[in-house]
Amino acid sequence: MTRFALTLVRHGETRLNKEKILQGQGIDEPLSETGFKQAAAAGVFLNNVKFTHIFSSDLMRTKQTVHGILEKNKFCKDMTVKYDSRLRERKYGVAEGKPLSELRAMAKAAGEEWTMFTPPGGETLDQVKMRGKDFFEFLCQLILKEAGQNDQCSQEAPSNCLESSLAEIFPLGKNCASKFNSDSAALGLAASVLVVSHGAYMRNLLGYFLTDLKCSLPATLSRSELTSVSPNTGMSVFIVTCEKGEGTPTTQCVCAHLQDHLTRVTAAHQP
Repeated sequence: MTRFALTLVRHGETRLNKEKILQGQGIDEPLSETGFKQAAAAGVFLNNVKFTHIFSSDLMRTKQTVHGILEKNKFCKDMTVKYDSRLRERKYGVAEGKPLSELRAMAKAAGEEWTMFTPPGGETLDQVKMRGKDFFEFLCQLILKEAGQNDQCSQEAPSNCLESSLAEIFPLGKNCASKFNSDSAALGLAASVLVVSHGAYMRNLLGYFLTDLKCSLPATLSRSELTSVSPNTGMSVFIVTCEKGEGTPTTQCVCAHLQDHLTRVTAAHQP
């Protein structure tokens, strides 16, 4: 049995985010001035967290966000970011580059809820979910393989350091860690993974965690809150437990869409 921490961060704001224009995969918009400030604020907030793996969507807004985060990190500045197209935003087809209001109008004309509607040339929600599931299963297998290799070495795993660096800034992490450790004293964290992605994609991934993996939630968090769209640079943290073989991984949510780091950025833009 292997445990690892998964920290999901949505990219910073772009001009089109603010104007409520759909970007999807075809509109590769850079971060706005506010977006760069949000990424830097996220980096300061996470500066003491020791990540062992860093993944990002290969679109510009996520690339700029992950670099903004790593610039502020004491331990991960020189780590290689692995860009993965499976982490891209949902593809919106003909609706990309158009206002969200047009997507709503298309859905209404088709007699569908806009959140469930697939524009011509776009991805269905099931297709987005399968991309998320594929990446998550790949991640679990990667961590399991590396944990198995580490077991064969005499070096001491840095599990306590990984856990304590998260627990310093995510209060529920302490409760989460103690719960798991009470079940088995041997269960330290094998890895701490940072993933930077997109709003609609992350919403679908967290929906998969909730419905398929039966993700457990903190008492203060509702199911609908978990699957709402994260604010720009909102952070969600999970503890994932997986086993070799065909066993289904278990996920425990530590927090969802945390935005404590954005207080100063928001205050600076108020009139």
